[in-house]
Amino acid sequence: MEPQLESIEKSFDLRYSGWVREALNDLPDCFTITDPCICGQPIVFASEGFLKMVGYSKEEVIGKNGRIFQGPETDRKAVMEIREAIREERAIQISLLNYRKDGTPFWMLFQMCPVFSKEDGRVINFVGVQVPILRKPRLSAFRNARSRTNLCEDEGRIRESIIRCCRREVCSDSNLELGRGTNSETLPSHDDGEVEINGPCEASELEKSKAAAAVSNILSVLTHYSGWTGRVVCSKRCCLTANGQLGASLNMSLGRIKQSFVLTDALLPDMPIVYASDAFLKLTGYARHEVLGQNCRFLSGSDTDPTTQFQIKESLRTQQPCTVCILNYRKDRTSFWNFLHISPVRNAAGKVAFFVGIQIEDHCKDQAMQGLRPEMKQLSVVGAVKVAVRGLSMGASSSS
Repeated sequence: MEPQLESIEKSFDLRYSGWVREALNDLPDCFTITDPCICGQPIVFASEGFLKMVGYSKEEVIGKNGRIFQGPETDRKAVMEIREAIREERAIQISLLNYRKDGTPFWMLFQMCPVFSKEDGRVINFVGVQVPILRKPRLSAFRNARSRTNLCEDEGRIRESIIRCCRREVCSDSNLELGRGTNSETLPSHDDGEVEINGPCEASELEKSKAAAAVSNILSVLTHYSGWTGRVVCSKRCCLTANGQLGASLNMSLGRIKQSFVLTDALLPDMPIVYASDAFLKLTGYARHEVLGQNCRFLSGSDTDPTTQFQIKESLRTQQPCTVCILNYRKDRTSFWNFLHISPVRNAAGKVAFFVGIQIEDHCKDQAMQGLRPEMKQLSVVGAVKVAVRGLSMGASSSS
Protein backbone atom coordinates (compact mmCIF):
# COMPACT_ATOMS: atom_id res chain seq x y z
CA MET A 1 0.00 0.00 0.00
CA GLU A 2 1.32 3.46 -0.88
CA PRO A 3 2.38 5.59 2.15
CA GLN A 4 -0.09 8.39 1.30
CA LEU A 5 -2.98 5.93 0.91
CA GLU A 6 -2.03 4.21 4.16
CA SER A 7 -1.93 7.57 5.97
CA ILE A 8 -5.38 8.56 4.67
CA GLU A 9 -6.92 5.24 5.69
CA LYS A 10 -5.27 5.55 9.10
CA SER A 11 -7.16 8.79 9.74
CA PHE A 12 -10.37 6.75 9.49
CA ASP A 13 -9.07 3.84 11.60
CA LEU A 14 -8.05 6.10 14.49
CA ARG A 15 -11.67 7.10 15.08
CA TYR A 16 -13.30 3.65 14.75
CA SER A 17 -12.35 0.16 15.87
CA GLY A 18 -10.73 -2.32 13.48
CA TRP A 19 -14.00 -4.17 12.80
CA VAL A 20 -15.77 -1.16 11.32
CA ARG A 21 -14.63 -1.82 7.71
CA GLU A 22 -16.00 -5.35 7.76
CA ALA A 23 -19.28 -4.16 9.27
CA LEU A 24 -19.65 -1.40 6.67
CA ASN A 25 -18.95 -3.78 3.80
CA ASP A 26 -21.66 -6.11 5.11
CA LEU A 27 -24.14 -3.38 4.23
CA PRO A 28 -25.58 -3.79 0.71
CA ASP A 29 -25.55 -0.07 -0.03
CA CYS A 30 -23.33 2.01 -2.33
CA PHE A 31 -21.60 4.76 -0.33
CA THR A 32 -18.39 6.63 0.42
CA ILE A 33 -17.05 8.35 3.54
CA THR A 34 -14.87 11.47 3.30
CA ASP A 35 -12.70 13.32 5.82
CA PRO A 36 -13.18 17.14 5.81
CA CYS A 37 -10.25 17.59 8.19
CA ILE A 38 -7.79 16.51 5.47
CA CYS A 39 -6.99 19.00 2.72
CA GLY A 40 -9.16 18.29 -0.35
CA GLN A 41 -11.70 16.26 1.66
CA PRO A 42 -10.59 12.88 0.27
CA ILE A 43 -12.52 9.62 0.33
CA VAL A 44 -11.30 7.50 3.26
CA PHE A 45 -13.73 4.60 2.78
CA ALA A 46 -15.65 3.26 -0.22
CA SER A 47 -18.08 0.34 0.08
CA GLU A 48 -17.68 -2.73 -2.10
CA GLY A 49 -21.09 -2.03 -3.62
CA PHE A 50 -20.00 1.45 -4.63
CA LEU A 51 -16.73 0.22 -6.20
CA LYS A 52 -18.65 -2.37 -8.20
CA MET A 53 -21.14 0.26 -9.38
CA VAL A 54 -18.50 2.73 -10.64
CA GLY A 55 -15.95 0.18 -11.85
CA TYR A 56 -12.98 1.58 -9.91
CA SER A 57 -10.66 -0.29 -7.56
CA LYS A 58 -10.26 0.77 -3.93
CA GLU A 59 -6.74 2.06 -4.64
CA GLU A 60 -8.10 4.31 -7.40
CA VAL A 61 -10.74 5.86 -5.12
CA ILE A 62 -9.22 6.22 -1.64
CA GLY A 63 -7.52 9.60 -1.29
CA LYS A 64 -9.45 11.11 -4.21
CA ASN A 65 -12.17 13.75 -4.11
CA GLY A 66 -15.69 12.83 -5.35
CA ARG A 67 -15.09 15.07 -8.37
CA ILE A 68 -13.50 12.09 -10.18
CA PHE A 69 -17.00 10.70 -10.79
CA GLN A 70 -18.28 13.86 -12.47
CA GLY A 71 -18.19 14.50 -16.21
CA PRO A 72 -19.13 16.90 -19.01
CA GLU A 73 -22.90 16.53 -18.52
CA THR A 74 -22.87 16.71 -14.71
CA ASP A 75 -25.05 19.64 -13.61
CA ARG A 76 -22.78 22.39 -12.22
CA LYS A 77 -25.66 23.81 -10.18
CA ALA A 78 -26.15 20.47 -8.41
CA VAL A 79 -22.42 20.30 -7.67
CA MET A 80 -22.51 23.81 -6.16
CA GLU A 81 -25.47 22.82 -3.97
CA ILE A 82 -23.44 19.90 -2.61
CA ARG A 83 -20.47 22.19 -1.93
CA GLU A 84 -22.73 24.62 -0.08
CA ALA A 85 -24.09 21.80 2.07
CA ILE A 86 -20.53 20.78 2.96
CA ARG A 87 -19.62 24.35 3.84
CA GLU A 88 -22.72 24.72 6.01
CA GLU A 89 -22.26 21.21 7.47
CA ARG A 90 -25.79 20.03 6.71
CA ALA A 91 -27.43 17.08 4.96
CA ILE A 92 -28.56 17.16 1.33
CA GLN A 93 -30.48 14.84 -1.03
CA ILE A 94 -30.14 15.58 -4.75
CA SER A 95 -30.23 13.87 -8.17
CA LEU A 96 -26.85 13.86 -9.92
CA LEU A 97 -25.42 12.55 -13.18
CA ASN A 98 -22.13 10.74 -12.55
CA TYR A 99 -19.77 8.65 -14.68
CA ARG A 100 -18.32 5.18 -14.30
CA LYS A 101 -14.65 4.41 -14.96
CA ASP A 102 -15.45 3.30 -18.52
CA GLY A 103 -17.07 6.69 -19.17
CA THR A 104 -20.71 5.58 -19.19
CA PRO A 105 -23.04 8.06 -17.44
CA PHE A 106 -25.69 7.10 -14.91
CA TRP A 107 -28.24 8.98 -12.83
CA MET A 108 -28.13 8.54 -9.08
CA LEU A 109 -29.81 9.92 -5.98
CA PHE A 110 -27.04 11.35 -3.81
CA GLN A 111 -27.74 11.72 -0.09
CA MET A 112 -25.00 13.19 2.09
CA CYS A 113 -24.89 13.89 5.81
CA PRO A 114 -22.24 15.06 8.30
CA VAL A 115 -20.93 12.89 11.15
CA PHE A 116 -20.20 14.83 14.34
CA SER A 117 -17.83 14.21 17.23
CA LYS A 118 -19.91 13.77 20.37
CA GLU A 119 -17.05 15.20 22.43
CA ASP A 120 -16.59 18.60 20.82
CA GLY A 121 -19.19 18.86 18.05
CA ARG A 122 -16.70 18.99 15.16
CA VAL A 123 -17.55 17.39 11.83
CA ILE A 124 -15.45 14.22 11.61
CA ASN A 125 -16.72 12.72 8.35
CA PHE A 126 -19.30 13.10 5.59
CA VAL A 127 -21.26 10.03 4.50
CA GLY A 128 -22.39 10.01 0.86
CA VAL A 129 -24.93 7.39 -0.24
CA GLN A 130 -25.54 6.79 -3.96
CA VAL A 131 -28.74 5.09 -5.12
CA PRO A 132 -28.99 4.46 -8.91
CA ILE A 133 -32.16 5.97 -10.38
CA LEU A 134 -34.09 3.71 -12.73
CA ARG A 135 -35.40 5.78 -15.65
CA LYS A 136 -38.38 4.92 -17.81
CA PRO A 137 -37.42 4.96 -21.50
CA ARG A 138 -38.85 7.84 -23.46
CA LEU A 139 -38.31 9.41 -26.90
CA SER A 140 -36.04 12.44 -27.02
CA ALA A 141 -37.36 15.75 -28.28
CA PHE A 142 -35.15 15.36 -31.37
CA ARG A 143 -36.74 12.05 -32.34
CA ASN A 144 -40.25 13.33 -31.75
CA ALA A 145 -39.51 16.26 -34.04
CA ARG A 146 -38.10 13.92 -36.70
CA SER A 147 -41.20 11.74 -36.62
CA ARG A 148 -43.42 14.78 -36.99
CA THR A 149 -41.40 15.90 -40.01
CA ASN A 150 -41.78 12.49 -41.66
CA LEU A 151 -45.51 12.51 -41.05
CA CYS A 152 -45.88 15.95 -42.61
CA GLU A 153 -43.88 15.41 -45.83
CA ASP A 154 -46.75 16.61 -47.96
CA GLU A 155 -46.44 20.37 -47.50
CA GLY A 156 -49.68 20.90 -49.36
CA ARG A 157 -51.78 19.43 -46.57
CA ILE A 158 -53.89 21.87 -44.68
CA ARG A 159 -52.98 22.86 -41.07
CA GLU A 160 -55.83 20.82 -39.59
CA SER A 161 -54.50 17.66 -41.22
CA ILE A 162 -51.02 18.26 -39.80
CA ILE A 163 -52.43 18.73 -36.29
CA ARG A 164 -54.45 15.51 -36.58
CA CYS A 165 -51.35 13.58 -37.69
CA CYS A 166 -49.28 14.94 -34.83
CA ARG A 167 -52.02 14.08 -32.33
CA ARG A 168 -52.17 10.54 -33.70
CA GLU A 169 -48.40 10.22 -33.23
CA VAL A 170 -48.51 11.39 -29.63
CA CYS A 171 -51.41 9.15 -28.72
CA SER A 172 -50.22 6.09 -30.65
CA ASP A 173 -48.63 3.17 -28.86
CA SER A 174 -47.22 1.61 -32.02
CA ASN A 175 -44.87 2.87 -34.73
CA LEU A 176 -46.70 0.62 -37.22
CA GLU A 177 -49.70 2.95 -36.95
CA LEU A 178 -47.49 5.71 -38.31
CA GLY A 179 -46.78 3.69 -41.44
CA ARG A 180 -42.98 3.82 -40.89
CA GLY A 181 -42.20 0.14 -40.28
CA THR A 182 -39.93 -0.82 -37.37
CA ASN A 183 -36.83 1.32 -37.90
CA SER A 184 -34.72 0.73 -34.76
CA GLU A 185 -33.62 4.39 -34.76
CA THR A 186 -37.08 5.53 -33.71
CA LEU A 187 -37.49 3.02 -30.88
CA PRO A 188 -36.57 3.93 -27.29
CA SER A 189 -33.98 1.79 -25.52
CA HIS A 190 -33.01 1.26 -21.88
CA ASP A 191 -29.37 1.14 -22.95
CA ASP A 192 -29.38 4.33 -25.02
CA GLY A 193 -26.86 6.79 -23.49
CA GLU A 194 -28.66 9.79 -24.98
CA VAL A 195 -31.89 8.82 -23.25
CA GLU A 196 -30.04 8.52 -19.91
CA ILE A 197 -28.44 11.97 -20.08
CA ASN A 198 -31.10 14.21 -21.57
CA GLY A 199 -33.50 16.01 -19.28
CA PRO A 200 -33.80 16.19 -15.49
CA CYS A 201 -34.13 12.93 -13.58
CA GLU A 202 -36.19 12.73 -10.41
CA ALA A 203 -35.87 9.88 -7.95
CA SER A 204 -38.92 7.91 -6.91
CA GLU A 205 -40.19 7.88 -3.33
CA LEU A 206 -38.91 4.31 -3.03
CA GLU A 207 -35.41 5.38 -4.06
CA LYS A 208 -35.51 8.30 -1.60
CA SER A 209 -36.57 5.97 1.19
CA LYS A 210 -33.79 3.54 0.28
CA ALA A 211 -31.18 6.33 0.51
CA ALA A 212 -32.47 7.54 3.88
CA ALA A 213 -32.47 3.99 5.28
CA ALA A 214 -28.89 3.45 4.06
CA VAL A 215 -27.70 6.62 5.79
CA SER A 216 -29.37 5.53 9.01
CA ASN A 217 -27.71 2.09 8.88
CA ILE A 218 -24.26 3.55 8.15
CA LEU A 219 -24.52 6.05 11.01
CA SER A 220 -25.55 3.24 13.37
CA VAL A 221 -22.42 1.26 12.44
CA LEU A 222 -20.14 4.29 12.84
CA THR A 223 -21.68 5.21 16.20
CA HIS A 224 -21.32 1.63 17.48
CA TYR A 225 -17.69 1.15 16.46
CA SER A 226 -16.58 4.63 17.53
CA GLY A 227 -17.78 3.71 21.02
CA TRP A 228 -15.13 1.01 21.17
CA THR A 229 -12.36 3.61 20.82
CA GLY A 230 -13.99 6.12 23.19
CA ARG A 231 -14.15 8.73 20.42
CA VAL A 232 -17.92 8.57 19.91
CA VAL A 233 -19.61 10.08 16.87
CA CYS A 234 -23.25 11.00 16.34
CA SER A 235 -25.59 12.21 13.60
CA LYS A 236 -26.41 15.51 15.33
CA ARG A 237 -24.11 18.11 16.85
CA CYS A 238 -24.20 17.73 20.62
CA CYS A 239 -21.74 20.48 21.54
CA LEU A 240 -21.51 24.04 20.27
CA THR A 241 -19.04 26.82 20.93
CA ALA A 242 -20.03 30.47 21.04
CA ASN A 243 -18.72 30.74 17.49
CA GLY A 244 -21.03 27.92 16.37
CA GLN A 245 -18.06 25.48 16.11
CA LEU A 246 -15.47 25.68 13.40
CA GLY A 247 -16.92 24.73 10.04
CA ALA A 248 -15.44 22.06 7.79
CA SER A 249 -14.33 24.68 5.27
CA LEU A 250 -12.53 26.69 8.00
CA ASN A 251 -10.86 23.53 9.28
CA MET A 252 -9.67 22.80 5.76
CA SER A 253 -8.35 26.34 5.29
CA LEU A 254 -6.50 26.27 8.60
CA GLY A 255 -5.11 22.83 7.77
CA ARG A 256 -3.16 24.30 4.86
CA ILE A 257 -1.08 26.43 7.28
CA LYS A 258 2.04 24.44 8.14
CA GLN A 259 3.30 26.47 11.13
CA SER A 260 2.66 25.64 14.79
CA PHE A 261 -0.39 27.54 16.05
CA VAL A 262 -3.63 27.27 18.01
CA LEU A 263 -6.93 29.11 17.71
CA THR A 264 -8.87 29.93 20.90
CA ASP A 265 -12.51 30.99 21.19
CA ALA A 266 -12.68 34.55 22.47
CA LEU A 267 -16.44 34.34 23.08
CA LEU A 268 -16.33 31.50 25.62
CA PRO A 269 -15.23 31.59 29.27
CA ASP A 270 -11.53 30.74 29.70
CA MET A 271 -11.00 30.95 25.92
CA PRO A 272 -10.63 27.23 25.11
CA ILE A 273 -8.61 25.97 22.15
CA VAL A 274 -10.88 25.15 19.19
CA TYR A 275 -8.18 24.38 16.62
CA ALA A 276 -4.61 23.05 16.91
CA SER A 277 -2.33 22.62 13.91
CA ASP A 278 -0.43 19.40 13.20
CA ALA A 279 2.84 21.26 13.77
CA PHE A 280 1.66 22.32 17.25
CA LEU A 281 0.80 18.72 18.14
CA LYS A 282 4.23 17.60 16.93
CA LEU A 283 5.97 20.34 18.95
CA THR A 284 4.13 19.61 22.21
CA GLY A 285 3.61 15.85 21.91
CA TYR A 286 -0.11 16.03 22.65
CA ALA A 287 -2.90 14.41 20.62
CA ARG A 288 -5.58 16.67 19.17
CA HIS A 289 -8.34 15.41 21.47
CA GLU A 290 -6.10 16.20 24.49
CA VAL A 291 -5.73 19.82 23.36
CA LEU A 292 -9.16 20.87 22.13
CA GLY A 293 -11.25 22.50 24.86
CA GLN A 294 -8.20 23.31 27.00
CA ASN A 295 -6.89 26.74 27.91
CA CYS A 296 -3.30 27.33 26.78
CA ARG A 297 -2.20 27.40 30.43
CA PHE A 298 -1.78 23.62 30.30
CA LEU A 299 1.59 24.24 28.58
CA SER A 300 2.89 26.10 31.65
CA GLY A 301 4.86 24.49 34.47
CA SER A 302 6.70 25.07 37.74
CA ASP A 303 9.39 27.28 36.20
CA THR A 304 7.17 29.33 33.89
CA ASP A 305 7.60 33.04 34.65
CA PRO A 306 4.42 34.51 36.25
CA THR A 307 5.32 37.97 34.91
CA THR A 308 5.23 36.67 31.33
CA GLN A 309 1.93 34.93 32.06
CA PHE A 310 0.47 38.20 33.33
CA GLN A 311 1.68 39.99 30.19
CA ILE A 312 -0.21 37.47 28.06
CA LYS A 313 -3.32 37.80 30.22
CA GLU A 314 -3.30 41.59 29.83
CA SER A 315 -2.94 41.40 26.05
CA LEU A 316 -5.99 39.11 25.91
CA ARG A 317 -7.98 41.41 28.20
CA THR A 318 -7.20 44.48 26.10
CA GLN A 319 -7.50 42.54 22.83
CA GLN A 320 -4.03 43.62 21.73
CA PRO A 321 -1.29 41.55 20.05
CA CYS A 322 1.82 40.62 22.02
CA THR A 323 5.09 38.71 21.52
CA VAL A 324 6.91 36.98 24.42
CA CYS A 325 9.46 34.27 25.09
CA ILE A 326 7.98 31.84 27.63
CA LEU A 327 9.11 28.56 29.14
CA ASN A 328 6.56 25.86 28.23
CA TYR A 329 6.35 22.10 28.76
CA ARG A 330 5.61 19.21 26.41
CA LYS A 331 3.43 16.25 27.27
CA ASP A 332 6.48 14.30 28.46
CA ARG A 333 7.23 17.32 30.75
CA THR A 334 10.43 18.29 28.96
CA SER A 335 10.68 22.07 28.79
CA PHE A 336 11.31 24.33 25.78
CA TRP A 337 11.53 28.06 25.21
CA ASN A 338 8.52 29.19 23.21
CA PHE A 339 8.86 32.33 21.08
CA LEU A 340 5.12 33.08 21.18
CA HIS A 341 3.05 35.62 19.27
CA ILE A 342 -0.63 36.19 20.13
CA SER A 343 -3.02 38.24 18.02
CA PRO A 344 -6.79 38.88 18.05
CA VAL A 345 -8.80 37.68 15.02
CA ARG A 346 -11.94 39.63 14.14
CA ASN A 347 -14.93 38.34 12.20
CA ALA A 348 -16.61 40.13 9.28
CA ALA A 349 -18.59 42.26 11.74
CA GLY A 350 -15.35 43.54 13.30
CA LYS A 351 -15.79 41.72 16.62
CA VAL A 352 -12.92 39.71 18.14
CA ALA A 353 -14.03 36.11 17.70
CA PHE A 354 -10.73 34.25 18.21
CA PHE A 355 -7.17 34.63 19.36
CA VAL A 356 -4.40 32.96 17.40
CA GLY A 357 -1.20 31.91 19.15
CA ILE A 358 1.84 31.05 17.00
CA GLN A 359 4.69 29.08 18.57
CA ILE A 360 8.31 28.88 17.41
CA GLU A 361 10.76 26.89 19.52
CA ASP A 362 13.47 29.29 20.64
CA HIS A 363 16.48 27.32 19.32
CA CYS A 364 14.72 27.22 15.92
CA LYS A 365 14.35 31.01 16.14
CA ASP A 366 18.10 31.44 16.67
CA GLN A 367 18.89 29.16 13.72
CA ALA A 368 16.39 30.77 11.32
CA MET A 369 18.88 32.96 9.48
CA GLN A 370 17.75 31.71 6.09
CA GLY A 371 14.29 32.25 4.67
CA LEU A 372 11.68 34.29 6.54
CA ARG A 373 12.55 35.69 9.97
CA PRO A 374 10.48 34.18 12.83
CA GLU A 375 8.52 37.40 13.26
CA MET A 376 7.57 37.39 9.57
CA LYS A 377 6.51 33.73 9.78
CA GLN A 378 4.26 34.56 12.71
CA LEU A 379 2.69 37.52 10.94
CA SER A 380 2.07 35.42 7.81
CA VAL A 381 0.17 32.87 9.94
CA VAL A 382 -1.88 35.67 11.52
CA GLY A 383 -2.77 36.99 8.08
CA ALA A 384 -3.77 33.56 6.75
CA VAL A 385 -5.97 32.85 9.80
CA LYS A 386 -7.67 36.25 9.53
CA VAL A 387 -8.46 35.70 5.86
CA ALA A 388 -9.92 32.24 6.59
CA VAL A 389 -12.09 33.43 9.50
CA ARG A 390 -13.41 36.52 7.73
CA GLY A 391 -14.09 34.58 4.56
CA LEU A 392 -16.13 32.02 6.50
CA SER A 393 -18.16 34.59 8.45
CA MET A 394 -18.88 36.62 5.30
CA GLY A 395 -20.04 33.48 3.51
CA ALA A 396 -22.26 32.52 6.43
CA SER A 397 -23.88 35.97 6.58
CA SER A 398 -24.54 36.01 2.82
CA SER A 399 -26.20 32.59 2.89
CA SER A 400 -28.46 33.34 5.86
